[in-house]
Amino acid sequence: MAGGSQRVYKARIKSTQSLKKMFRAQELIAASRIGKARARTAAAAPYAQAITRAVSAVATHTDIDHPLTREVEGAKRAAVLVVSSDRGMAGSYPASIVREAERLTQQLAAEGKEVLLYVAGRRAVSYYAFRGREAVRTWTYGSERPTAEVAEEIGQALLEKFLADEDEGGVSELHVVSTQFVNMVTQRPRVVRMLPLEVVEGVVEADEHEVLPLYDFEPSPEAVLDALLPRYVDQRIYAALLDAAASELAARQRAMHTATDNAEDLIRTYTRLANQARQADITQEISEIVSGADALAS
Repeated sequence: MAGGSQRVYKARIKSTQSLKKMFRAQELIAASRIGKARARTAAAAPYAQAITRAVSAVATHTDIDHPLTREVEGAKRAAVLVVSSDRGMAGSYPASIVREAERLTQQLAAEGKEVLLYVAGRRAVSYYAFRGREAVRTWTYGSERPTAEVAEEIGQALLEKFLADEDEGGVSELHVVSTQFVNMVTQRPRVVRMLPLEVVEGVVEADEHEVLPLYDFEPSPEAVLDALLPRYVDQRIYAALLDAAASELAARQRAMHTATDNAEDLIRTYTRLANQARQADITQEISEIVSGADALAS
């Protein structure tokens, strides 16, 4: 029995060592990529600030009724974009996004609104598909390194739905559920209502010590908003994808580091149990030899 136990523990030690190597490799890969992800997020920030200031200026200094800034009373339908990851092995990161999306969905449903799901990331796509909940559109886009082209494709799909009449299946609100990268330890799920555009949000995001100048708009404020707001939406989605990529890599690095430590603990535990089984086997063999010798002597 003891010999069989030794074989079991040795097999477990070998398999755990293989898992430890894989966890360690994943941790190192995530650590090598997160610096680039954060750099891409920082590089996109100046354009984000500039277009936010421009949109804020148009919306603040003009009194126009534009579809992207108009609040709809008694809205019947809302779109929710869920930004998740394409891969797992990132701890609770994918689950936290889905939980936040479910909370938002229940809140909108309680307000009497039909929710249309748009899902980016294979993990969230699998979650909704497994539960039989249909999404209007899905994207598996390489979540660790999103591109501006993917953000533009998502933005166009959402804008088309937002600009369509509600009687024709359009929506009156657009919400984005993604992750905010705070630091290497903290990444928070967050919900942003992207449309209708909340002007005060854009003003807050601009430099609070900067006084926006007065503008003349050519050919007209409406034409300027028509040109700027789609780019603004694309940029906001791109920023969400970049932030989510940094969050995913940070979560994966932390999860794989913890998994590596746990594997080391398991290896130590199995090694101790294997040694105990070996000692028990030796003791049993000695007892059998002594018993045999006593039997021969008697």
